Amino acid sequence: MRPINELINTEDSSWSLVKEWIVNSKNKVEILPISNIEQAKDALYKTQVTTRSPMGAIVYMTGGILIDNGWIRILGSGNEKIKRSLPEWNKGKSFEKYGEPTSFFLIADDVIGGFYVLNNGEFGKDLGKVYYFAPDTLEFEPLDLTYSDFLNFCFNGNLKGFYQDYRWKNWENDISKLNGDEVYNFFPYLWTKEGKNIENASKKIIQIEEQYHLNIDFRKQLKINND
Repeated sequence: MRPINELINTEDSSWSLVKEWIVNSKNKVEILPISNIEQAKDALYKTQVTTRSPMGAIVYMTGGILIDNGWIRILGSGNEKIKRSLPEWNKGKSFEKYGEPTSFFLIADDVIGGFYVLNNGEFGKDLGKVYYFAPDTLEFEPLDLTYSDFLNFCFNGNLKGFYQDYRWKNWENDISKLNGDEVYNFFPYLWTKEGKNIENASKKIIQIEEQYHLNIDFRKQLKINND
């Protein structure tokens, strides 16, 4: 694993670029401050990316980023609002030990139990592209976006259109009750025929860890493959 001093690039950090994107964003963006510098350094070290990349800059300079009142959470080094850091969230999912090569990386998620995943070989030859682990299909759906493109989608994209069938009445008030480590779990499940009308579904708040493993377990039960 590369030492932390090789990962922090003060002369050519992407953070100034990311901040410029945020200043000019169309959607509501909230930058969460880091909890402390040592935690930020630890998260960057465990992620093993440099601050020359937007991902490394976000991990090192933020506790995470909230999009659209917290509908989407982009992971950083952790904060009171999102206690998970990007590397901690991936441990046990995309890798077992820090420093191991990984075939995918979980980079963000949303309040309905959807997960944004960076492909490092798990899903095909489009390395460095983002997939959406969709709660309504349980499929890893290619978005044909790089990490930087994904940030632009979060900052300026048509989120209302992307989530058009899954924003219920009073969703803004309801998601204000969540912290960044919780999601709404729906019944009937969103991937069932009965769950397609979200207005008729009941919902409860659960830990995002539980929702992730539920989605994975349902994929296995339904024999859904990445192919």
